Amino acid sequence: MPDNSTATTGKTPVDFWFDPLCPWAWITSRWMLEVEKVRDVEVRWHVMSLSVLNEDRLDELPEEYRELLEKGWGPVRVVVAAQQKHGDDIAGPLYTALGTRFHNQGEGATREAVVAALQDVGLPAELADFADSDVYDTELRASHKEGIDKVGQDVGTPVIAVPGADGEQIAFFGPVVTPAPKGEDAAKLWDGTLLVASIPGFYEIKRTRTQGPIFD
Repeated sequence: MPDNSTATTGKTPVDFWFDPLCPWAWITSRWMLEVEKVRDVEVRWHVMSLSVLNEDRLDELPEEYRELLEKGWGPVRVVVAAQQKHGDDIAGPLYTALGTRFHNQGEGATREAVVAALQDVGLPAELADFADSDVYDTELRASHKEGIDKVGQDVGTPVIAVPGADGEQIAFFGPVVTPAPKGEDAAKLWDGTLLVASIPGFYEIKRTRTQGPIFD
């Protein structure tokens, strides 16, 4: 659940729901870190799960993607377990460690990569055991539901939510972009995304992806 930790900083809270498995969410998350440098915002990190999102439509999906979703339970479970045992603030650093190994370093979502990521942020390697445990699935599903309820079932990860002019959150999927914009480009994309997302009745801008994820 979003907290009020940004209230003392005076910065605008930005809630970001991620699945460590998704390369596009990873790139968007790196863009959000750039936005933090150029706009007065502070990101609060939450898990959502592509495995949960797609669990009722597995029969419709290609076998390769079904196998990926089966593996996808592990990393989000580990992040939730880390949050439960070490506090919500660990989610962002752990996501960075996981994503760097999964995507930038090309290690993939293996147990070895998860253990190394835990060690990167000073967490016990034993947390990796929660990848195969459903003990915190209630908390995982609650975090997923909170994010997805803001935008609907027909999107994926990431989901971003910001305070609107009336105090209610404005939430949207994406943006999907590669590579992660930096500096003034990061600021312009942020400003433009907020502008269109704030228009009542606005739903979608889209074009065909002609380039795969670029990790830099």
